[in-house]
Amino acid sequence: MLQYILSFVVLISVVVFVHEYGHYYFAKKYKVGVTDFSIGFGKELFGFNDKDGTRWKICAIPLGGYVKFFGDSNSASQPVSLSKIDDKDHSKLLTTKPLYQRAIIVSAGPIANFILAIFIFSLIFMTVGKDITVPIITEVQQNSPASTAGLKSNDQITFIDDKKIESINDVALFITTSKSDKVKVEVLRNQRSLSFIIEPEKKITKDNFGNNIERKLIGIKIAPLKGKMEREKLGPSEAIFLSIKETYNTISMTLSYLGKMIVGKESADQLGGPIKIAQISGKVAEHGLIPFLSIMAYISISLGLINLFPIPMLDGGHLFFYLIEFLRGKPLSENVQIYFYKFGMAVLFTLMFFATFNDLKSLGLF
Repeated sequence: MLQYILSFVVLISVVVFVHEYGHYYFAKKYKVGVTDFSIGFGKELFGFNDKDGTRWKICAIPLGGYVKFFGDSNSASQPVSLSKIDDKDHSKLLTTKPLYQRAIIVSAGPIANFILAIFIFSLIFMTVGKDITVPIITEVQQNSPASTAGLKSNDQITFIDDKKIESINDVALFITTSKSDKVKVEVLRNQRSLSFIIEPEKKITKDNFGNNIERKLIGIKIAPLKGKMEREKLGPSEAIFLSIKETYNTISMTLSYLGKMIVGKESADQLGGPIKIAQISGKVAEHGLIPFLSIMAYISISLGLINLFPIPMLDGGHLFFYLIEFLRGKPLSENVQIYFYKFGMAVLFTLMFFATFNDLKSLGLF
């Protein structure tokens, strides 16, 4: 249990610090006052003031963090009325900065999370290497879509939907993410290249909310061609390129999953909160530093992406307000913004409720 807690605290602290430092860095660059830089919420456990008067602190509840700008009424960067600020201090306010500077400051947090993920992936690709394990079919289930199409044991899978299989993990990924009802599977059999059109079996299950969701299965088992996983160390440029590609693919898959979940084609069971993250980080940490860093990269991507959603109180909500300001030529009124902040709070509490419900259900409490 202690390992799970420590792994969770370390993981969350790193990705939150990087996120908030993105905001902080550009706020200082554009001379916006920063009063607080907090890792965690609630009671302060430890802290200090820097030469500019910013309070750097660690708080008791390690479920996030925030940078509080000068003139903010709360940690969600909701500004106080300009009339309540002395004229001599107006230049330190985020709200008085040009629109493009405000947009950069707000978007810097999520972008910092994506950069962290790219850095971690690049480090892994250069030191441990990229998985290049060739997948071979070890079993074809009777009366399965694969069996009906003609796949056989010992077939080496080379392409799915004309996308090259570069890792054993690509097989399930490409089948699951295929947008067609049928997938094209190319294999190497006795030095001959063969192509098969397979219609995956769609298994219907229900999620926590009673929605029918689909799973795609073709009925095969695969294993490494040479009986072991293979890796290839990459140079810096190739490692960075593939890391950017991995980050993009993760964002794309996450958005696709959320879209399908909303319309009932994916399970809402995958929506998890702090307990699930603690479980995952603790289990992964048992396997060593590299798996732990990998999951940190994926959590960092998720944090960056979620914060870009156009929900008031999140970074994406602020960017949405800025877009409206750009189109209208002036910001929304203070009363309208307050209304949207309340709406955003309701949305976030609802998401937190469902995530916590899933967490508790996974522990067998429901």
